Amino acid sequence: MSASSELRPGFYAESCPRAESIVRDVMRRAMIKELRSAASVMRLQFHDCFVNGCDASLLLDDTPMMLGEKQSLSNINSLRSYEIIDEVKEMLEKHCPNVVSCADIIVMAARDAVVLTGGPNWEVKLGREDSLIASQEDSNKIMPSPRANATLLIDLFRKFNLSVKDLVALSGSHSIGNGRCFSIMFRLYNQSGTGLPDPEIEPEFREKLDKLCPIGGDENVTGDLDATPHLFDNQYFKDLVSGKGFLNSDQTLFSAGEPTRKFVRLFSRDENAFFKAFVEGMVKMGDLQSGRPGEIRRDCRVVNRKDVHGIWLE
Repeated sequence: MSASSELRPGFYAESCPRAESIVRDVMRRAMIKELRSAASVMRLQFHDCFVNGCDASLLLDDTPMMLGEKQSLSNINSLRSYEIIDEVKEMLEKHCPNVVSCADIIVMAARDAVVLTGGPNWEVKLGREDSLIASQEDSNKIMPSPRANATLLIDLFRKFNLSVKDLVALSGSHSIGNGRCFSIMFRLYNQSGTGLPDPEIEPEFREKLDKLCPIGGDENVTGDLDATPHLFDNQYFKDLVSGKGFLNSDQTLFSAGEPTRKFVRLFSRDENAFFKAFVEGMVKMGDLQSGRPGEIRRDCRVVNRKDVHGIWLE
C-alpha cells in the first residue's frame, strides 16, 4: 500500500469547479431526510481506504465473476447509504461527465458528513481513480470486528503507517451514528466466554443496554454510539472515560490502559486537540493507495464497459 504524492487539494478546480459544492449539497439534503446518513457515509471512507486503498472498490456490486466487498463480514447488514453516493455521482455526471471519481466522492462526502454535524472542516486531497476490481476476501482479512481489542487495533493501524494517536482520534468517528445490538451481545452476556457481562461497562449504562438488547431480541436494533449521536464532538471520549462506550472496540481504547488511554483522556478534555488529530488521521487515511490501474467510473456500482477500440458502451 502506498501513499500517493499526486493527490492534491483543488484537483477539480478547472475540470469540475462545482464538484465539492455539489457533494455538500447532496449530503445536506440527505441529512435532512435522515440525520443518521452522515455517520453512514463517513464510515464508507474507513471501509474503502483500509481495503487496498481509497479506490471505491467498496462500491462495486457483485458480478458472476467477482465477490465484492458489500457482503463481507464487516459490511453486510452494517454499511448503508450507498444510494447517497449514487445520487452525487449522477449529479456530477450531468455537470461534468467522466471527470470525478467515485473514490474522491467518498472522501469529499465523508469530510462533509463531519462538517455538517458540527465537526472540523479541512481541505481534502483529490485525484484518485476508481478500482477495476473488489475483493470480499481482502475485506474479510483486513477489517476489524467490534470485538477487537486495543492491541489488535494498534497492530492493524500500524500496517497502514497510522499511529496510536491516529487510531484513537479516528475511532472518534463514532462520535456520530449508531451500532447494532448484534455487535455487543457478547459484551452484555458472555464477555471472553465467561458467561458474564464486560466488567468495564458502567452498571447503569449496562442496564440500559440490557433493555435495548435483551437475549433473544432483535439483534438489528440500533443504539447510539455516544450520548450525542448527531453531533460531532468529543462526547465519545468522555463516555469511554466513564465506562459508557457502546462497542468493545471503543471501550478497549480506555480500559486496556496505555498507550491508547492517554489519548482518550486528552481528547475527552480538549475537543480542539481531538479535531486537529482527527483531521490529520483522515488525511493520512485518504492518502492510502494501492498503486493498481484504475479509471473514472460512470456508475459507482460497476466498472465501465468499453469496446475493442476503448470507447465506452452504454
